[in-house]
Amino acid sequence: MNQTGDDYFDSKEFHQLLEAYEAAVSAGEPVFMDTEELVDIADYYQYTYRKDKAEEAITLALSLSPGNCAPLTYRIHEALQQGNTQKAWQLLDKIIDKDEPDYIYDRAEILLCEGRTDEADEYLREVFRDVPEDEQPDFVVDVANIYNDYGQPERAMMWMAKTKHEDSNDFKELMARTLFEMGKYKESQKLFNELIDTDPFSTSYWNALASAQFMDEDYSEAIESSEYAIAIDPQDPQAFISKANGLFRLNNYEEALDYYRRYQEKVPEDEFALLYEGTCLINLQRIDEAILALEKALEIAPEDSPNVADIYQELAFAYGEKKDTDKALELLDKEETTDCDQVQLNLIKGHILLVADRLNEARKCFHRAVALSDTPKQTLLRVIVSFYDNRYLEGAYILFRKYLSHYEKEEHGNNTEGYAYMALCCYDKGMYKEFLDYLKIACQVNPRECLLALSHLFPENVKPEDYYQYIKDKLTTKE
Repeated sequence: MNQTGDDYFDSKEFHQLLEAYEAAVSAGEPVFMDTEELVDIADYYQYTYRKDKAEEAITLALSLSPGNCAPLTYRIHEALQQGNTQKAWQLLDKIIDKDEPDYIYDRAEILLCEGRTDEADEYLREVFRDVPEDEQPDFVVDVANIYNDYGQPERAMMWMAKTKHEDSNDFKELMARTLFEMGKYKESQKLFNELIDTDPFSTSYWNALASAQFMDEDYSEAIESSEYAIAIDPQDPQAFISKANGLFRLNNYEEALDYYRRYQEKVPEDEFALLYEGTCLINLQRIDEAILALEKALEIAPEDSPNVADIYQELAFAYGEKKDTDKALELLDKEETTDCDQVQLNLIKGHILLVADRLNEARKCFHRAVALSDTPKQTLLRVIVSFYDNRYLEGAYILFRKYLSHYEKEEHGNNTEGYAYMALCCYDKGMYKEFLDYLKIACQVNPRECLLALSHLFPENVKPEDYYQYIKDKLTTKE
């Protein structure tokens, strides 16, 4: 059994329990275990992406004890994941022991899922008043975890202030994850590094650190952290996806593709990996392979998946690259029936029409995108980049000049966007003096844009803020 990064699932005690269960199931013999043990086994199978086995274990648990809180909690969480709060309330009513902590948490979660946050908080505070003092810290931690799960880290932090647990790893991990949810990625990294110092073989800590580094746009460090997790457990899917995402952001599509596929082997029902497998293949100009991956992603994605719109968009890009413009636009028309971003949709339509040299139609889409946008400056930059991507170099150059001149005046010299893309355009046009002039500014004001636009021109070990100096050093050496 591979390490999971979860202390209990990786323990000798659980290994023995799981082996006994699997031996009984394999032999077709009765399973002599209590309900909570069966729920632990179902949780393990769910955690390791084996849904059929999880269903088998939880069904057995419910057959043995229909009113037990543990298996009903499992079912309640399933209902909430599907957004079915009516079913969740019905399942909650079946729990016999209403004093169980999980009953309390389940009730609060259903209220949160229905958007009744204040009501949930009042209910939890009312319960908290009667919790024995020695049990209050555990209650606080559980409640804070629930709020984090429902995207309310500020409330989680308020509950954590009710108790002191600073020295325990569990509390420190909760604090690190809460800071992460609040967007305080550097503070989160600091705590995960401290946790790693206490347990350097925890894949959970390394993966969490990689996520915080990724969100902080430190992609090289995120990749390195994911590699530590892979070294500890060479089969860890979370580490695979973390490394793949970092490589993708560094435009290393070939290696990213490999790790998305490794993840997909472990988690075949996750459309996210297939979506990015397809995106990598598009960037590698392996369009037919990309279409196969994206169509499979669309096939397995649940209807309410947040990835569906992106799958349609990438499929449209792929067909656009094949010059099958009608098919591409048909896919985008299907996306338009979903709750999609109209600005993004018009940008993509415009791009695909440019690929087909349908310039007038493309311009109409781009005009709509800018008109609809809450951030017209950023949208206009994306339009100009689309002209560049489609090799309208002279047109892109003129538009970049106008864009930079306009926003330099409007923002009194504080504009930071567009310089890296202008540098790239100048490079492709062979205008090397202007390339260096714009590159110098880009490195000073927006290293992240340098990474996105120019990383393919430089060795991986050169930081984006050092691109200009790297070229200057090269030129000096030649002289």
